[in-house]
Amino acid sequence: MAREWRLKALTDLWTGDADGKGQCTIPTGLLGSIRWWFEVLVRGLGGAACDPSESNNRCPDQQGRRYVVCELFGCTGWGRKFRFEVRGGNGAVMRDQIKKDTEFILRFTPLRPIAAQEWALLDLTLRLIADYGALGGKTVLKPSDEATRSGLPHHHDYGIVKVEQRAGIQACSQADLERYVRDGRWRKPPQQDFAWASLTNFWCVNGRHLARQSADKSTFNKVLGRKEPKTQGQQLASNDRVNRWLAGRQQESKKIFSFRSPPRTFGFQSPGAVHFKMIKKRLCKAWKDDGFKDEEFMTGAAILARLMTQAGVAP
Repeated sequence: MAREWRLKALTDLWTGDADGKGQCTIPTGLLGSIRWWFEVLVRGLGGAACDPSESNNRCPDQQGRRYVVCELFGCTGWGRKFRFEVRGGNGAVMRDQIKKDTEFILRFTPLRPIAAQEWALLDLTLRLIADYGALGGKTVLKPSDEATRSGLPHHHDYGIVKVEQRAGIQACSQADLERYVRDGRWRKPPQQDFAWASLTNFWCVNGRHLARQSADKSTFNKVLGRKEPKTQGQQLASNDRVNRWLAGRQQESKKIFSFRSPPRTFGFQSPGAVHFKMIKKRLCKAWKDDGFKDEEFMTGAAILARLMTQAGVAP
């Protein structure tokens, strides 16, 4: 039986197309984003995810074993367990770009048996995205508070959604999900450069955003560790490992994301290098005139506990 999640786009969504113009809904674009967040959740529960870009890390291994995410989403020689469709609120297949205020349906139709834990993990993933993350592409764009620039394409918000209706699935406890993702049947590839992409390292502040305020002031760059003046915005304020990691390098994503409307800021820490306290301190400086409170800063552990409670089970 197909399972459906009904969502509402609070901003436009970007999935790209053959011409890179984003005027169509490409289901694989959304599914790739969902898979990435699914991996973040699985790592946060003590599981592992492979790196398809590395031949010695991708699934399956020489014994034919997969890791838990590939089991559901597929890998070489193993098709995903479901057919994925994006449909409009009226049930018709979505072909045009999903625009702000549009309701749409994510439909997952089983092609092989899907375990209760897999459904529960998928539900948690979609709610994690909706309440604390972002869906689809172009989520790395930087907002601007400048009146003459905030409407420009490269300052546009993409990917913020709301779950209007969840699929009816069997609830699983956090302990049950942890046992499932850590089970000995799954391959345990080394996490290497992707270890940071875990719910354990995730943080979010809803209701606030980082942006450029003027040619000489940018709270976004301040938190990333870049110089604030627009003419120097790609330069680090100091060349230390915290700034280098948060700001990213060429062909490497920054680790902080922010959206202006509706306001949301989230990102990751790096174990052993960039800690939650460091990030929170930078956010406090950026929002010092706006009454920022410690309790607004939610870490992945607190977020998971809240999601589990909302799922109707004890965290």
